[in-house]
Amino acid sequence: MSSERQPVEDPGAGTAPPPRGGAFLLAQLGAHAAGRFGERVGGLGLAPPDVGLLRMIATEPGRSQRSLAADLGVVPSRVVALIDSLEKKGFVERRRSAEDRRHHELYLSEEGRRVLGRVREVAALHEDDLFAALDEEDRARLAALLGRIAEQQGLTPGVHPGYRHLPKRRG
Repeated sequence: MSSERQPVEDPGAGTAPPPRGGAFLLAQLGAHAAGRFGERVGGLGLAPPDVGLLRMIATEPGRSQRSLAADLGVVPSRVVALIDSLEKKGFVERRRSAEDRRHHELYLSEEGRRVLGRVREVAALHEDDLFAALDEEDRARLAALLGRIAEQQGLTPGVHPGYRHLPKRRG
């Protein structure tokens, strides 16, 4: 008799089918796409949340931190920390509001506009890489279908819901 343990075979092992369905594929592709995008913009000294903020400020120059917080669905103090980081990198400028000196308006700096231009280039390459298996018609159809789902789910257009779950940054 041997004192070595023999492996016990699990009769159910290896028989479970892989997850299937649209929701799983969206989650799988979303995690993959987000990770790859993070790697790509990381080379520019940015994280994906930074990119979203720069884009939102560029779309509406002069907006307040409070309006950003409302659009992102986070408390204003969270936006202050995010903007502090972008300001330290020289991408965003806070200017006193001419209408209410207690408030600041947000603008991209020259360097912020430059880096956002690079982000657009990186994002276009990222999209082309991610959707290489699709032709232009398929890409348009997929975008339209995903847009309908996002609208039905009540998601804010152009705003990633992940801002609500960002870890606090250390100063």
